[in-house]
Amino acid sequence: MQTIVVTSRKGGAGKTTLSGHLAVEAEQKGAGPVAILDLDPMGSLASWWNEREEPTPVMAEIGPKGLVATLKQLAAQGVKLVVIDTPPFASEEIANVVKASDLCLVPVVPSPHDLRAIGDSIEMVERQKKPMIFVVNNASTNGKLTLQAVTALSQHGTVAPVVIHTRQDFRSSMVKGRTVGEAFPKGKSAAEITGLWVYIQARLKKGAA
Repeated sequence: MQTIVVTSRKGGAGKTTLSGHLAVEAEQKGAGPVAILDLDPMGSLASWWNEREEPTPVMAEIGPKGLVATLKQLAAQGVKLVVIDTPPFASEEIANVVKASDLCLVPVVPSPHDLRAIGDSIEMVERQKKPMIFVVNNASTNGKLTLQAVTALSQHGTVAPVVIHTRQDFRSSMVKGRTVGEAFPKGKSAAEITGLWVYIQARLKKGAA
């Protein structure tokens, strides 16, 4: 079993949307069974899941023995991938979640303010010596600003080659407990999520090799 942690100290980076979409995409592309864990006290990912009509991915909760024991239990139950959504702060608790991961995704909105806020996230992941991928998320159609963000992020680590742009279909699909791939399968947003998952899956396989 492999574990992806979606983390960022900056609120509004799109962690929850990315977590839900990647979990569903992975399940649809045969990488499941997939489980999701919502560690954010806001519970946005859990709320989205409760609106879903589809039974997959499954929602899991951390048991009384803690995260590591929960992950071992999920693996014993046949789960192949766990996607963990985290709250927007860099605490010791989140550091321990990162420590238990195989790959960390750090979504970053291409704006000067968001770029300035990534330092704590980078330091936390590097301290746990875990592989990290930046995902340029909620990007506008301003290609120049996005390119500047990719250039800046590449100085700190690996940047996913697929940019996720902000579109109304993300918001409308999440409200109804779905993803853009389920609601608008032929749209540009769905294609971006598919491309991102293909890249992430390749990175996971490379790490497992």
